[in-house]
Amino acid sequence: MNSNTMRFLKVAIGVLSLWPATALTQAWPGKPIRIVVPFPAGGGVDYIGRIVGKGLSERLGQQVVIDNRPGASGIIGVEAVKASAPDGYTIGAASAGPLAINPHIFAKLPYDSLRDLTHISNMSTFPYLLVTHPSLPVKNVKELIALARARPGEITYSSPGTGNGQHLATALFVSMAKVKILHIPYKGNAPSVVAVVSGEAQFTHSSIPSILPHVRSGRVRALGVATAQRIPSLPEFPTVAESGLPGFEAYGWAGMIGPANMPRDIVQRLNTAIVDTLKQKDIIDRMLKDGAVPTPTSPEEFSAYMKSE
Repeated sequence: MNSNTMRFLKVAIGVLSLWPATALTQAWPGKPIRIVVPFPAGGGVDYIGRIVGKGLSERLGQQVVIDNRPGASGIIGVEAVKASAPDGYTIGAASAGPLAINPHIFAKLPYDSLRDLTHISNMSTFPYLLVTHPSLPVKNVKELIALARARPGEITYSSPGTGNGQHLATALFVSMAKVKILHIPYKGNAPSVVAVVSGEAQFTHSSIPSILPHVRSGRVRALGVATAQRIPSLPEFPTVAESGLPGFEAYGWAGMIGPANMPRDIVQRLNTAIVDTLKQKDIIDRMLKDGAVPTPTSPEEFSAYMKSE
């Protein structure tokens, strides 16, 4: 075999080896895309997942289906994303809890947030709102702290699960306020909210989109937002810091992930569609009104943020 033939074969083999990936990215998306949400419907991550899912559908010309997979502090849903084919048809909307907090509180996780996942884009930050059931005789944070100190171990709070961002926000509150209260974990923010609305638990920190309708209807009482300053779109809510616990601040975030080794072209198309969606004026206005802040990033910026978290 002469040298020209050898060179031809090497080039041909190289081209053919790239063909499957090239064909995949050119044909994508050729069927519906699934967004796994590791929490029940009605929570903050579900909220942003549905907003972005609608935007992806409009921009990519394919149906986008939300697949709620709650349980085990978000582990079940994230593991489902990790185990999926890296073809862009299964991605996940996940939050700080399963991605940044779980690695520090669970000795064994079935995934590594940095190595086993593709980081597509950050999407939103969620300031937390501290709310109580109306039967609890407090109208501000200072009164809540005083009551908790007078009744140690009697007052209950709900969270979306052990290790979730809202759980840690309340744990920080407990530590700073020097009080003793009882934690009741649930399988997501939506059931955690329902627990306070029904009176099964007496207070919680919640992402604002999930709890705001219940505040407006008077079914729960808002004591303060867990941000350093008041939220411009919701100025009627004082901060927890100004209402009785100086220096307190806590918030959550949610980003879009996929299984490891997704084709770069598909990641970029998803990222562009997510960023374009979250930069729409009507989407920005809606999210700010609901108490969420759009924070779209590049894949590289999201990876760096994940590492810092």
